[in-house]
Amino acid sequence: MSGFETKEVKTDRDGNTIYTVAVMVRQDGRRVSVIEISVTGEPKGVVEGAEVRVTGLEAFSWAMGDRHGISFRAAAITPAPAAAPAGKAGGA
Repeated sequence: MSGFETKEVKTDRDGNTIYTVAVMVRQDGRRVSVIEISVTGEPKGVVEGAEVRVTGLEAFSWAMGDRHGISFRAAAITPAPAAAPAGKAGGA
């Protein structure tokens, strides 16, 4: 049985809770993809629809029987810094 079926909270080897965050990825000229990224510890300040910064992203290929895919893990997911308004760059 998987953790989803048993409602068991997924943890890392040190007992820290692992969170899964769905992130939309957009590349110029390509369609939008959604990837799920696992991260240890709650990604504080991350809200739906906001830009995020992903630190230490790693991808792993996996296979189980006839199923296969890629899973993603990151060291941290944090809110992206706010962009400066157009025309307001620099100081006066």
